[in-house]
Amino acid sequence: MNSNKKIILITGGARSGKSSFAEKYVSEIGKKIAYIATAIPFDDGMKNRIKRHRESRPSEWTTFEMYRDIYKHIQKIAKKHDTVLLDCMTIMITNLMFDNSNIDWDKVDWEEVDDIENDIKEQIVLLIDEVKKAEINMVIVTNELGMGIVPESRLSRIFRDIAGRMNQLIAGKADEVYFIVSGIPVKIK
Repeated sequence: MNSNKKIILITGGARSGKSSFAEKYVSEIGKKIAYIATAIPFDDGMKNRIKRHRESRPSEWTTFEMYRDIYKHIQKIAKKHDTVLLDCMTIMITNLMFDNSNIDWDKVDWEEVDDIENDIKEQIVLLIDEVKKAEINMVIVTNELGMGIVPESRLSRIFRDIAGRMNQLIAGKADEVYFIVSGIPVKIK
């Protein structure tokens, strides 16, 4: 990987200012920016959130809406862009978990949970590998979920655990990691 190109992870709680910081950060390190939006507009609240995110981005950024097999598109994106902002990994993980809507999360066996987690891990590892090959900057926004109480529902605990392990994986491979608290970035790696 070109030493000037980096993978940067930005994490923090909900509404901590992660996306605003990420957008400012990529504007400072990139000239041609691709934005990968992982959200699916499944209800009015999410539609409004997506609309607000779209309005906050510069019009010259290229937006790609996807959450599965992103790694397959990185080389093509890298031909026209020098920096990619993926917002957000937590939503990507959610979407990948719910790709198979037939799962009864209250009764799913742990082997199937492991298979789902392994699929998510593979998506992330392949993505990071492709970003390194493409020699582009990538900023990944994610949520820090493990700082509160233990969730009551089994699904929420499974999600928290998978997201936490994926955040650890990305942070371990990232060149820089920022934790956002009340809009203030704290560099932790």
